[in-house]
Amino acid sequence: MKALLFFSFLVGGNCVARAAGPPAAAPGPTTAAVTVVVTGLVSTESVVRLNFYHDPESFLKHGQQAFRLEVKPNGQHEISVPVALAKGDWAVALTQDVNNNDKLDKNLLGIPTEPYAFSNNVRPKLSAPNFEQCKFLADADGKVVTIKLVD
Repeated sequence: MKALLFFSFLVGGNCVARAAGPPAAAPGPTTAAVTVVVTGLVSTESVVRLNFYHDPESFLKHGQQAFRLEVKPNGQHEISVPVALAKGDWAVALTQDVNNNDKLDKNLLGIPTEPYAFSNNVRPKLSAPNFEQCKFLADADGKVVTIKLVD
């Protein structure tokens, strides 16, 4: 059942084609400049959707991310996404829409057939990861979070 919820998030959470809320404001005393580096891109042209979560209670719940960014790799096999985050714990869930149909494709068992990943490079086996597994601390400017897509 947890696996079904996990894959439902990935499918449902990626049907929206626009940013869900603005990213945090420019870095300042209450924010940290963080760079999310995404490696292992399958396509150098297909959009990568990054869902940022700040609240453990909303983690992986459809439409409840703090905000979403969509980035086109523009010919690159790796992307760097600078973002200003409120200081504290954050987690990122991301997917790459390799066939550009604005959704995460899955097989008959509900397993994604397109690349996905989580911060801390958590690799779920039978159920979705939780916020604690994926969280990282945004506490100072210059933090780099590297995430490798699972193909």
